Amino acid sequence: MSPANEPRLSKAERTAQARERAREIREAQLKKDKRNKLLIAWGIVVAVVAIIAVVALVVTTSLQQSAPVADEGPTPANGNVHGGVTLLANTEVVKTQSTTVKLADVPSAPATKPATVTAPGAEAEAGKPVKVVAYIDFICPVCKRFETTYGETLTTLRNEGKISVEYRPLGFLDNQSSTNYSSRAANAAACVVNTSPEKYADFFNLLFERQPAEGSAGISDNDLKKLATDAGSASIDSCIDTKQFRPYVKYSTQEAAAIGITGTPTVFIDGKQWAGTTDLAADIQTAIDAKG
Repeated sequence: MSPANEPRLSKAERTAQARERAREIREAQLKKDKRNKLLIAWGIVVAVVAIIAVVALVVTTSLQQSAPVADEGPTPANGNVHGGVTLLANTEVVKTQSTTVKLADVPSAPATKPATVTAPGAEAEAGKPVKVVAYIDFICPVCKRFETTYGETLTTLRNEGKISVEYRPLGFLDNQSSTNYSSRAANAAACVVNTSPEKYADFFNLLFERQPAEGSAGISDNDLKKLATDAGSASIDSCIDTKQFRPYVKYSTQEAAAIGITGTPTVFIDGKQWAGTTDLAADIQTAIDAKG
């Protein structure tokens, strides 16, 4: 039967049919709304879980970085008990065996700041090249400027065998980052000299080349690990994760404060503190000439 010959629906039938279509549309819309609500709810759950995971990671990292550091621990191989690593010609460093330092052994600070600061182990050594000792902090912008100004000269004099250069990284400026970056970077440097002493100078230079701004979080532990790899060092991942040399950094930082070091860089030439107001290269040359 053709549509034209189909019987016409009564008004009541048309009304019922329209109501049925409306009911079907409402049900479809209700199902769609329910499905959308479920999707939104699951989306919120996923977002909340992701936020909780991020917060947990941040909190865990923060706790790890700000957790108390032990008062006793090992020194790195090739580092001395004063926090120093001594660079000789090219990539050579003075070899030392690991030992233990204890915070209780740090001498008490004098009641008044001494007129002349005497740094342990920085004094002139008979028959050896002029010794330059520099207390530095890896987030200290003045230290970076010091390296930019004098780093090439110090390297040249080292390579010529005229001087040795000992760097003593401190955690003086931990409060200038939100993650104790000064101590973390000093620990990373100790990790490198412990495993790959021939890469220490390269890693040291990279830490200043990529120095973070004061007040920032600094370079993350993962990026410090990568930085060591970039410098050619063997992996320091475990050393970073366990904060292996953080007690050592803590010890050398407190020893420096106890002897009267109040800022970085603080530099000594054969045991005599450099005033910072004269040309360091000229002062070193004077010391070289004096040794004959």
